[in-house]
Amino acid sequence: MEMMTNIVAAEEDEYSAVGESSNPLDEWSGIEAPGLDSIKIATLHSLLTSDPLQVALDRYEPVYVAENEIIVLRLADEMLEKLATIDEDALESIAIELAATEEFENEHWETEDIVEQLISLVDLAQLAESQGQVLFVWICPVPA
Repeated sequence: MEMMTNIVAAEEDEYSAVGESSNPLDEWSGIEAPGLDSIKIATLHSLLTSDPLQVALDRYEPVYVAENEIIVLRLADEMLEKLATIDEDALESIAIELAATEEFENEHWETEDIVEQLISLVDLAQLAESQGQVLFVWICPVPA
């Protein structure tokens, strides 16, 4: 099943509102993140924080599940902090490492596409940090 993914900066207590939204990018600052799922997010978390992958996977259980199967994840504070402070040189090496992981390689992600996605994510993380917000990942199943 295909998924539509958005990442939005919101107040910490807005997770249910994000989950009930049919288009969170209309209501919050955010980005589209096609193909990004909880496993890829945990993989990125693991690379950024040096946490083992299983520890990272455990961090990304849904904080909200809507009746229409939309799920909301909350990015861990450590990951938000790393994203908000990462320099551009590090982005390229992280993108190369991500592209070499099974999760990204199986879906044929190109390093350049990962870099673009990371730049957007870094910008959003910096915005969230400056406004005292957190990042939520809104994942919605798309009917075939």
